Amino acid sequence: MSAMTETFLLPDLGEGLTGAEIVRWLVEVGEAVTVDQPVVEVETAKAMVEVPCPYAGVVTERFGAVGEEIPVGSPLISVAHPATAPGRGPTTGTGTDPADGTGTGTGPNGASRANGHGTLSAPPNGESSGGGSGQVLVGYGTGTTTFPGASPPPPPSASSAPARSAVAVISPLVRKLARDHGIDLRTVQGSGPDGLILRADVMARTAPPTPAPPTPASASPRGQDPAGTALRTPLRGIAAAAAAKLSRSRTEIPDATCWVDADATELLAARRATELPLLALLSRICVAALARYPQLNATFDAATNEIVTLPAVHLGFAAQTDRGLLVPVLRDAHTRTTRELGAELARLTETARAGTLSPAELTGSTFTLNNYGVFGVDGSTPILNHPEAAMLGIGRIVPKPWAHEGELALRHVVQLSFTFDHRVCDGAVAGGFLRHVADRVESPLSLLADL
Repeated sequence: MSAMTETFLLPDLGEGLTGAEIVRWLVEVGEAVTVDQPVVEVETAKAMVEVPCPYAGVVTERFGAVGEEIPVGSPLISVAHPATAPGRGPTTGTGTDPADGTGTGTGPNGASRANGHGTLSAPPNGESSGGGSGQVLVGYGTGTTTFPGASPPPPPSASSAPARSAVAVISPLVRKLARDHGIDLRTVQGSGPDGLILRADVMARTAPPTPAPPTPASASPRGQDPAGTALRTPLRGIAAAAAAKLSRSRTEIPDATCWVDADATELLAARRATELPLLALLSRICVAALARYPQLNATFDAATNEIVTLPAVHLGFAAQTDRGLLVPVLRDAHTRTTRELGAELARLTETARAGTLSPAELTGSTFTLNNYGVFGVDGSTPILNHPEAAMLGIGRIVPKPWAHEGELALRHVVQLSFTFDHRVCDGAVAGGFLRHVADRVESPLSLLADL
C-alpha cells in the first residue's frame, strides 16, 4: 500500500494577491513537521509572511526555489504521514512534455494522471503487469523512488534511448511561461540549485537581444562600449504592486494639490510637553479635520459614478523601509486617543521595518498621511494612494523669519500640502480642510474645542 501523502497548496494570502515569491525555506526534505508549523517565508505584493503547513508528517517535496514566484493554488510542499513516509533517493523524470516538463502516466483503472515532475504508472485494477516486485515507480525529475503496489517497468536496454529527456523544473509558473512563449524547456539552462530552471531563465529567453550601440571611431581597440551595459532591475513583490497602484492612480484619478505654510513652533512645544511623537500629534489633527470634513474620507466609484463616504477613518501613513515604501494602516483612528495613536504608529513602523506586516495591516486605508519632511524636503505633490480621495503631506520643519504678533521673529515653519480627487470635492472644500489643519498646527490647544 502506497504512502499517504498530503500536498499543501499556496493559500490566498490576501485580497487581490495572485502569487508569492519564495524568500526562504524553513524546512528541508526529510524533516518532520507539525501542524501549523511555518515551512516557508514568502513575499507577496503587500508583505513578507511565514506560511504554516496544516499537515503533520515528513516533508517529501518542496515546490519552488528561493527567488521563484509561484501562483496561489499551486503546490507548495508535500508531507507524508510519519508511519508511512517514503525514503527519497535520487529520482529521474520520464515522459516529460517538451514544452513544459509535465509528466503523465496511468493510474488505477487505466486512468492517466500527471504529477508535474515525472510519471506514475500502474496496471489496471492494481494487477501486476508481469513478474516483479509489485511496486510502482514515481518520477520526480532526477531519479526514481519506489512504493509497494505495482510492478516496475522493465529496465531500459543498452540499445534503447529515452524518447525525451528530463527537465529540471518544478514550478507551474515556469512551465506556463514556457508554454506561452513556445519555449522548449529542454533547451533552457537552469541557474538554480542542481540546474533547476527558474522563472528568470525562461524570461531571459523571451527578451529580445539588446542591439549593441554603434562603436565610435575613438572606441577602445577591443571595440567595447565605454559607457558599459545598462542595468535592468525587474520589479517584484511590493515594488511591482506599488508601481501598478501608482500607475492606476495617475491614470484614473484627476488629482489636484494645494499647500500652505504654517507656524509649527507651538506644535513642537506640545510635543515636548506631552512626550508624544510628532506624527501622533499630526495624526490627531488630521483625524479632527476629517471629522469637520467627512466628505474627504471617501472614494469615488467610477462604475456607478458615485462618491462613497466611509464611516470609519483608517489612517494610512507612508513608511520608508529597506524593502521600499510601505503604507501601514492605523485602523479606526477616529476612536483612539492621541497616546493610543502614538503607540500604534510606533508598533506599525517597527513591524514594517522588520518586514513582518500582515496583509491586513497594509490594506483598507481611507486617508493617507505622508510625512515626506523626514527626507529633508519642504513640499511635494504626491500621487494619491488609490482608491483614496485625499492625502495630507507634511514637509520639514525649519526655522524661518515669520511675522509673529506684529513683529518679525524666527519661528519653526512647516509647509503642508493637500492632494485630492477633484471628482470628490472642489477647491473650497480642499482649501477649508487644509486651513483647518494649519490652524491646529499653529495652535494645538485649539483641538480641545473639538473634544
